[in-house]
Amino acid sequence: MKASHVRKLIKPIESAYSEMFSGRVYRVGKGAVSVRNHSGVAEQTVIGVHGFLENHCYFTQAYEGPHTELILLTCSNYHIPVNGVTPETPDWEVPIKHLEGTIEYDACILNQALQNLPSTDNVRIHGHSRGGAVILEAAKQWPELYENVEVVLEAPVLPQGRLHALVTMLLEPVSHGMWPWLIRLINSAPQSAYGQTFFGKMNPRKRQLLGHLFSATRDHLTIVRNIENIMDWMARTDTSVYELLDQGTFLIPAVDRILDRSAMLASARQSPTTLRIVETEAPSHFITLDSKEWVPGFETLPAAAEG
Repeated sequence: MKASHVRKLIKPIESAYSEMFSGRVYRVGKGAVSVRNHSGVAEQTVIGVHGFLENHCYFTQAYEGPHTELILLTCSNYHIPVNGVTPETPDWEVPIKHLEGTIEYDACILNQALQNLPSTDNVRIHGHSRGGAVILEAAKQWPELYENVEVVLEAPVLPQGRLHALVTMLLEPVSHGMWPWLIRLINSAPQSAYGQTFFGKMNPRKRQLLGHLFSATRDHLTIVRNIENIMDWMARTDTSVYELLDQGTFLIPAVDRILDRSAMLASARQSPTTLRIVETEAPSHFITLDSKEWVPGFETLPAAAEG
C-alpha cells in the first residue's frame, strides 16, 4: 500500500456511539473485553463477538436476563462503546503476534477472554458476520478451549464463503486512496439512500446501531484491512475447521445483501451434524436486530453437570 494512502487512512476517526455500561472493561492488545454486571446468580455465560463496523452493543438487548453473564469483545482498533467505565489492563493479558485488524488477531482476544473470564461451565459464544469467522479461527488456534462450548454463528463469514455480489461490485473500483473519500460520501448521504438495500426493514434498534457504522473503527486503515482480510480468510480457510466445534447453530437470514447466502449455506452444510442449520425468516443480515426470537434459547446448552 502506498505511504500516502496509509497516511490518509490512519487519520483518527472519532467515536460516535456509546451506551451506559455497568461492569468492567479490560484492554487486551489493541482490543478490549467488557464484562457486564448481572443481578442474579450466573447460570450461563455468553461471549459476544461483533461483526464488521459494528460494536458490542449488538448483543446487549438479546441477552438481558439476570442470570446471564455477558462478556463482550471489542475487536482490534475499534472504539470501546461504553460510558462511565475506565478500561483496566488485566494481569492475564498476553501479547498478540498477529497483525491487528485481522480475524487472526481478534481470535486471540477471544481466546484470552474465554480462558480467563467465564464463571460458569455453560458457555455460549455468539458471533455475528465477521464475528463468526473470529470464532472459527479462535477454535483453530486453540481447539481444547472449545470442548463443551456452544457457538451461535449468525449470518456468519464462513470458510469458502463470498461477499454478496452487490458489495463486491461496490468494492471492486475502490482503491486504497479512495476509502476516506468514499466513507465521507456515505456518511453525508441520508441513510435511506442505501439503508433499505443493505440493512432491510428498519426498526428503532437497527437505526440506533447501524447509523454509526463508519465511526466504529479508530481509523480507515482498519476498515480496509478488515475487508481484505475477510475475503482472504474465506478463500484460504477450509471447512474442516467445523470439526473443532462440539455443538452450535448457524443462523441464516432469509435475505442477506452483505454476504452471499447460497455460499454461506453451502459452507455450513459441510459441518458435522452436531451443528444445526436454522434458516430463519429474518429479512436482513442483522438477524438478532430484526428479532430476538431467532436467538436460540439456553435449553440447547448442556447441563453443567455433564461437563
